[in-house]
Amino acid sequence: MVAVGRPVVVFTDPAELDPGPGVRLLQDAGFEVRVAHSVDPDVIASVAYDADALIVGYARVDAALLDRLPRVRMIATMSAGHDMVDPRAVRDRGCWLANLPGAATEDVAVHALASALSLVRRLPQADAVVRGGGWSTDFREVPRRAGEVTLGLVGMGRIARTLARLAAPVFGTVVAYDPRAADWPDGVERADSLDALLPRTDVLSLHVPLTDETRGLVDAAFLGRLRPGGFLVNVSRGELVDPGALLAALDEGRLAGAALDVLPVEPPPAGDPLLTHPRIQLSPHSAFLSDASIRAYVTGPAENILAWQRTGRPLTPVVDPT
Repeated sequence: MVAVGRPVVVFTDPAELDPGPGVRLLQDAGFEVRVAHSVDPDVIASVAYDADALIVGYARVDAALLDRLPRVRMIATMSAGHDMVDPRAVRDRGCWLANLPGAATEDVAVHALASALSLVRRLPQADAVVRGGGWSTDFREVPRRAGEVTLGLVGMGRIARTLARLAAPVFGTVVAYDPRAADWPDGVERADSLDALLPRTDVLSLHVPLTDETRGLVDAAFLGRLRPGGFLVNVSRGELVDPGALLAALDEGRLAGAALDVLPVEPPPAGDPLLTHPRIQLSPHSAFLSDASIRAYVTGPAENILAWQRTGRPLTPVVDPT
């Protein structure tokens, strides 16, 4: 529970969002709220030295930082992903960790669907033809009919289930692999392994968290098992994909295209070959973005902290120290 007295909450870095609505929610409940505007641990430690709770955007929260913040007992992320926070360090210090599993579910699913359809319809290549002064006779791509294409999903969490529901009327088949999923939607075939999923898949969309097991999941061997001429969509985490293997698969023609909303390094450095490859469609980690999600990403963490203050438990815990 929050310590006696006026509790302190610190936004480490509001991920370029306006923290105002979340700040006001917390202030109205009696919290003192500060915003560090930094991912630098020294800056965060100087601002949050007496904080009871943190709201985290992209800042890394590990054992070294938590050792400098002895009063922190609650950490809320501004995202469904929580790989920026070390769960073992959180648990070892008796802290709670909560995420936002549903703040942008529809937005990310729609972005993944739009990306998949853009690849299938060869829209980036069509756009390049027109901008280069050409027209229909110069467009050499022949898109496949979406109703004859198989969409494969790795993972069957909230976003993947929403994507499957939206995609089912468009794609011929939707098939997915997730050995942990218990809630399986109607109309989605269940593959019992990646070996069963990948050779059937024309468009593969990734929907798994970044863990030690999934880091670098999409490597040369993985891509080699996809149906030749397929497409890859990644709206999850950039580190799921080996960029060298992706570029090689595109250059060799084993993969026809990729749509990436996330990259291993964000923002990417100048000269990164992912930026200039003609078969890669990019967006700036914006799949989550909508007018509704912008507010949810700052009010949701505040609501997790308010629930913790009132009941001793956040609304959507990831680490429960009790």
